Amino acid sequence: MRVLVVEDTADIAEAVVMRLEKIGHAVDWEQDGTTAAELLAVQAYDLVILDLSLPGQDGLSILRQMRARRLATPVLVLTARSAVDERIGALDLGADDYLVKPFDYGELEARARALLRRSAGQSDNMLRVGPLAIDRAGRVASVGDRPLNLTRRELTVLEILAARPERIVPKEELIEQLFNFDQEASPNAVEQFVARLRRKLANAPVEIRTLRGLGYQLAVV
Repeated sequence: MRVLVVEDTADIAEAVVMRLEKIGHAVDWEQDGTTAAELLAVQAYDLVILDLSLPGQDGLSILRQMRARRLATPVLVLTARSAVDERIGALDLGADDYLVKPFDYGELEARARALLRRSAGQSDNMLRVGPLAIDRAGRVASVGDRPLNLTRRELTVLEILAARPERIVPKEELIEQLFNFDQEASPNAVEQFVARLRRKLANAPVEIRTLRGLGYQLAVV
């Protein structure tokens, strides 16, 4: 998924970005609150991880603006402010969850998964399309009893398609979900990921279909 991390403490932000990219997310990082607010006005995200104390514009102001625009993107607040009233204030403004610094990065990953799962209307970390099963927490996929040996990007492509079974996913949307602003993105890269996935799904009763000019579709055959 596409995630925005808004955090001005570099070591924390770099660790969060590294952990999220390692499990397959495309992650953008902004240190300045004003720049982050401007970015949120033009770029769609699946999750925002938001510090409250920021230069330029504070996190509560960003959150207030997001909800005023009826932007339903899940927001996980990171804060060094442990006072209950401040946490209540963030939740009442529209935050979906919060972590108090210092926090465990494994817990952050779990809370991010829960928010992404909830926003997609899913009850657990398993995605199933016919005999295909994807464990989003364990970052593994299998067809029946056969594990699939997938790279991080291949698994992410398969996860995006499996989250929308039988629906057409445009190539542009896959690019948006796979690459952040600092990475070189191209339709050819997506085509290569899909081609490799097709080889690894050979003889399986699920397939990735190409609908020319429209995108890709994961279907049971």
